[in-house]
Amino acid sequence: MKAKIVSLLLFLTATAFAQSGEEKEQVMKPIRNLFEGMQKGDSALARSAFDKSVTTATLGTDKTGKPFIFKETSVNGFMKAIGTPHPENWNEVIWTEKVMIDGNFAEAWMSYAFYVGKKFSHCGVDAFHLMKGTDGAWKIFHLADTRQKEGCKIPPKISKQFE
Repeated sequence: MKAKIVSLLLFLTATAFAQSGEEKEQVMKPIRNLFEGMQKGDSALARSAFDKSVTTATLGTDKTGKPFIFKETSVNGFMKAIGTPHPENWNEVIWTEKVMIDGNFAEAWMSYAFYVGKKFSHCGVDAFHLMKGTDGAWKIFHLADTRQKEGCKIPPKISKQFE
């Protein structure tokens, strides 16, 4: 009897957190819009990915090796930078996407490399928290990322795009 109960609980837990490919793609849609907006210099497309009350945090180490965290309560400066003409495209390429969904809450975690034109800038991980609104669309309400210039394990198929 205990084995049946444990099996049932494991099945229900796995089922509750199982996600369809379509659900994951809906969560990834605003993230892909953000990166497309960055690449095209389209701040309206990039901004459409975010909830109005978004917060951000960047974690890294300074020149002396001390850890830091930089927090912001707005993406206005970021959107202005995206929309201001710059000579080279901003290309943020992602891989190892992991998406978890529970009701109206989702988390998406992925590795990334950032290139200005074809020149490598930095890499790290992006962690997005998203909420599904009453209209059914997912919006980013928090973004945290890490940044480093060394020790990046960029897949060859990505780095070769920027040679």
